[in-house]
Amino acid sequence: MTKKPYYITTPIYYPSANLHIGNTYTTVAADALARFKRLRGYDVMFLTGTDEHGQKIQRIAEENGVTPKEYVDKIVAGIKDLWKLMDISYDRFIRTTDDYHVKAVQDIFNKLHEQGDIYKGSYEGWYCTPCEAFWTETQLNDGKCPDCGRAVEKAKEEAYFFKMSKYADRLLKHIEENPDFIQPESRKNEMVNNFLKPGLQDLCVSRTSFDWGIPVEFEAGHVIYVWIDALSNYITALGYGNDKYNDYNRYWPADVHLIGKDILRFHTIYWPIMLMALDIELPKQVFGHGWLLVDGGKMSKSKGNVVDPVVLVDHFGVDAVRYYLLREIPFGSDGLFNNEIFIKKINSDLANDLGNLLSRTVAMVDKYFDGIIPAPTAKEEIDDDLIGLALRTPVEVDKAIDELRIPEALEKVWELIGRANKYIDETTPWILAKDESKKERLGTVLYNLVESLRFISTLLVSFLPTTSSKINEQLNIELDTWNSLSAFDGTRAGTKVKKGAVIFPRIDVAAKLEELEALREASLKEAAAANKPAMKPMKEEITIEDFEKIDLRIAKVLQCEPVKGAKKLLKLKVDLGGEERQVVSGIAQYYKPEELVGKSIILVANLKPVTLRGELSQGMILAASDHEDSKLFVAGIDGELPTGSQVR
Repeated sequence: MTKKPYYITTPIYYPSANLHIGNTYTTVAADALARFKRLRGYDVMFLTGTDEHGQKIQRIAEENGVTPKEYVDKIVAGIKDLWKLMDISYDRFIRTTDDYHVKAVQDIFNKLHEQGDIYKGSYEGWYCTPCEAFWTETQLNDGKCPDCGRAVEKAKEEAYFFKMSKYADRLLKHIEENPDFIQPESRKNEMVNNFLKPGLQDLCVSRTSFDWGIPVEFEAGHVIYVWIDALSNYITALGYGNDKYNDYNRYWPADVHLIGKDILRFHTIYWPIMLMALDIELPKQVFGHGWLLVDGGKMSKSKGNVVDPVVLVDHFGVDAVRYYLLREIPFGSDGLFNNEIFIKKINSDLANDLGNLLSRTVAMVDKYFDGIIPAPTAKEEIDDDLIGLALRTPVEVDKAIDELRIPEALEKVWELIGRANKYIDETTPWILAKDESKKERLGTVLYNLVESLRFISTLLVSFLPTTSSKINEQLNIELDTWNSLSAFDGTRAGTKVKKGAVIFPRIDVAAKLEELEALREASLKEAAAANKPAMKPMKEEITIEDFEKIDLRIAKVLQCEPVKGAKKLLKLKVDLGGEERQVVSGIAQYYKPEELVGKSIILVANLKPVTLRGELSQGMILAASDHEDSKLFVAGIDGELPTGSQVR
């Protein structure tokens, strides 16, 4: 029987040295879906990877004194290590610097150009480098990027444009005819009402202000816009436009692109329009989940609230982290991460409910039957409720996963765990054990508990794979198939259990919170020390006589304008107390001319005049910065002094 294909993707991640728990959430959720579909017998392709081009990467690499490729190579290795730590079972990992991807993207760009969907022009507008996103003036939020809230830059350069408007009506029609294409519903409404219905502008799809990107083959100096490059990975990773892989016809269209809501516009507008232009079938669904919030807001290094998944795994184990992410975050909405809630959830759900059920069951089989699982020979009516729930649970979990309701799927498993614990209290095995005539009934009760744990372990393998293995090890059983959950008789009587360590020891909440807070404070201090610029070496000592040779005066800026042909220079006319002078200063990247007019500054008044870019400079303005290339501040005075006053 041919397996039905199932193709699930996460976004390909920007190579950051500090992937936080929010990035991890997307990948863990996709992993749970992929694992579950494999358990159900699907032919799964789970794709993830890294998005390695763009202005942002080039700037970071330059700051670190390495090439962009050297920078991303190092970071990508760390990302793969994190996915290994989080037990991520991806089938394929793509890097946008991979040769086969680069060539395929160039071919896509060429095709769009040849068929008239891409044309040459010039771009002038606003650009958010962290988001690699273009914005119009009206789309900005208080002059800042509406997605991340950070400052945008004015961009003006020759560029190629993609005719987005040509396909807007067709995309809108597709969304209306396919209500599940964008989910959840709130995300669909946002895209339709805020972007499609007001009218799409053509998209700038090449850049010339930097060179770290895929080159446009027919136009030297242009690189392909990073989102055209990145989005194409979903088909190039299957073999579209290359002979590296041959899975395109097998898996495309994707069953679901699982993404964060902050990149929804790229995936539900840019990407489907690209596919329409290429005459390629659209993905079946794009699901935009919410953010994982800490202390009521997004994680930010500046706030000191970034949650490191590696630290959590070190302290609590990978499955505890996976459980919290999958159970406690409302799928599609924003979720909250809080250390105290997290630890209490481990204690209640994992230690008390699941851990105790396993420990009590194995201990009783070991104590009352020398570790041998007994046969169920004395069934009673009270067993029916537990058995009925066990048989219904796989069906309900399957339905929840099909609808991408991961927390509800886990909730159904925990209902079975809770019912099994209640069954122990109802049947009181410790009392049955005191009466030899109740031996068969005791054996049936314990068999039902072991069989319930087999169901639980099989259902949990997609979400908590390590925990499932530990349960199976103590029950001395192999991981069962999905089909084995159709009958409550899969446990083989006569199997000897292997009593083991508690799978989720209870945690001292107060002590652990104190330990984590100490770690956080130490991390903040370390980060502050690492980011503090080293003081430049002192220059050669001078005497007071040397210093007295310098004549510092208060001057007022009367006029200011850029020096033609020089990006860094400003030309200032200053009043030195009855005498006007012209000063040329390299501060254009830090100050706009109008910001300096009327400002009182400190001028080195007796500096020998020089000519800079054809302009006479009669003095030097004092300014300060903490290190080279950082923000620079022109030195002023505290209070009012007449122009020409000497600074001592």
